[in-house]
Amino acid sequence: MNTVENFKKRCKANGIKITPQRTAIFSALAGMKTHPSASEVYEKINKEYPNISFDTINRNLIMFSQAGVIQPAESSSGVKRFDGQLHVHHHFICLNCNKIIDYEDSILDNVKLPEEVKDSKIFNKRVVLSGICKECLTK
Repeated sequence: MNTVENFKKRCKANGIKITPQRTAIFSALAGMKTHPSASEVYEKINKEYPNISFDTINRNLIMFSQAGVIQPAESSSGVKRFDGQLHVHHHFICLNCNKIIDYEDSILDNVKLPEEVKDSKIFNKRVVLSGICKECLTK
């Protein structure tokens, strides 16, 4: 679920103060299905909050990501991207156009953890596939 209430619960659990700007940053991210960069979130949120700086957005996205409030999205382009979708899902990354496609698979959700990490604290378990997407293959 991508609700603001869920976001607030995750922030509280991680000792992150909830502010209107932080809530707006999350709402903007959660409303984007494209796994945006900090620049893309800034472009979207700057219309509503013209005084918010790119640095504020970037720092908060990184902080949310490090605390497990949101997830970083793997990228083949070298640009850090973020995922506001909080439900369990997996990613396919197109190595040609850099698009990240969400998909769900209950079998992959239940992949057994390797012995080497069994006693670790796991924040996210996601399978990432990479290749060339259908659209790029048909071009």
